[in-house]
Amino acid sequence: MAERWFLRRPAPEGELRVAVSGTDVRAAALTLGLQPAALAPAVHDPRLRVLLGTGQAALVRRQWHSDGFAEAVVLRRTGVTLDHPAVRALAAGWGCERARHGSTDRWVAVPVPAPEAPLADRFRHLAALAATRVEIAVALARDSGEERTKRDGSPSLAADEAAHAAAVEVLGGLGVTVLSEERRDRPVTAGEPWIVLDPLDGTGNFSAGLPPWAFSAGLVEGGVPVAGLVADLASGRRWTGVHGVGAERDAVPIEPRPGSTVVVPSGPGGGAVAVPSTAQRVRVTGCTAVDLCLVADGAAAAWHDLDRSGTHVHDVAGGLAVLLAAGGAALTDDGRPLRLDPDTATKIRFVAASSAGAAEELIRAVG
Repeated sequence: MAERWFLRRPAPEGELRVAVSGTDVRAAALTLGLQPAALAPAVHDPRLRVLLGTGQAALVRRQWHSDGFAEAVVLRRTGVTLDHPAVRALAAGWGCERARHGSTDRWVAVPVPAPEAPLADRFRHLAALAATRVEIAVALARDSGEERTKRDGSPSLAADEAAHAAAVEVLGGLGVTVLSEERRDRPVTAGEPWIVLDPLDGTGNFSAGLPPWAFSAGLVEGGVPVAGLVADLASGRRWTGVHGVGAERDAVPIEPRPGSTVVVPSGPGGGAVAVPSTAQRVRVTGCTAVDLCLVADGAAAAWHDLDRSGTHVHDVAGGLAVLLAAGGAALTDDGRPLRLDPDTATKIRFVAASSAGAAEELIRAVG
């Protein structure tokens, strides 16, 4: 069986978890012989993680090698080997090609799931690598070429094309049909799985230099997004989820929760952004893929586009996979479970929330 990425907590003896609290940081600092203040940034910095176990700890950073690839560098360690499963899982989730000791320069390659591994595992591994390749391609394409307009009226940049090419080059290795915002749809045989991606969600944000903007990819089977990855390319945050396994943000398990904040797409042209009666505040980020992940990790209570013309499947598939894997729900405007079709032109309208009950309540409030 392919090795799972997800780092559960609390960890049994011999296993490692990601430090997520001040108590964790102080325990790791004691094990590593450091001051807690030296490790504190790792709680919030998505490119820095502290792994902690019984008598074990490691400080790991995602960084770029001079040859242009990402690697997970173990900066400090006690009782943790370079090939520890938790180190490899962290490196894989970051889209790194290898893990390296910062002091000795010894390194090990990140293992690739076997061809017979579940499709969701192979997708997740390649999606993480694709996000890293897109991260590079988008940066190199910034300010190159003329800005154009997509068919939905949103801006299109050279970065969109560069991101598409980088992502498809990696994900094409799965042998599954890949649909993208940047290309006309290819036919998908009934009953076959398909991948849909938005190589650069939030192009307008990217063009303006206003975070977030993201890479998003989802694996869909039978109309259900069963695996997904969303990488906020502006901050480094990464969300991933697999049906039946769970969801994570930056290697920490997540789950949705009730609340009073609703996120929505950009306001309708010439219209107002309404605050539903079930909410106290509305947020507009300009990046739908990240919005859905904010619902998945409990930062927001819900998302909807019911007062707009709808949203495309490539904008939502990756985030929906994360949301559903985390335990959330997505309902159409008539209260039915959302099903996705391999059609990037048609718009869909739905509510994403912590539960089906919360989604139904929001539908009533908006309607």
